[in-house]
Amino acid sequence: MVTCTVMRILLLALAALSLDAADTKVGKPLTLKLPITVEALLAKPADFVGKTVQVKGKITEVCQAMGCWMNLVGESGKTVHVEVPHNTIEFPKDGSGKMAIAEGKLEKIQLTREEAVEQAKHEAADAGKPFDPASIKSGTVTYQIQGTGAVILSN
Repeated sequence: MVTCTVMRILLLALAALSLDAADTKVGKPLTLKLPITVEALLAKPADFVGKTVQVKGKITEVCQAMGCWMNLVGESGKTVHVEVPHNTIEFPKDGSGKMAIAEGKLEKIQLTREEAVEQAKHEAADAGKPFDPASIKSGTVTYQIQGTGAVILSN
């Protein structure tokens, strides 16, 4: 009886290790203990500006040109943009639909209408999507994470 219990524990441990091994880690190792939700971050973003944050969400888009950004969505549909300097981290281009944990500093970005049009045009091109400049009516304030590392979860 003890042997069967020990075997079950070993099999469960091996299964857990194999699940972790399938996760895709990019960039620097994560340093914070627990991620927060996209909703928690965006509920009071001013509290986090300039600080290192770790956020968990579902990947909705990834830069198809270089893998230099991804968007994470929370359960309510709110989205946070994770950007990295070119050639530092490459997010998997097939990551859409997978859960991810991203870490980096939160930035507040204020854009004029012209800057917002240029940014949206660039992101649409990276995502391989059409873009209509008329869809941008005014300048915006956005928050994005300057990513340092991420884990794309396998399940």
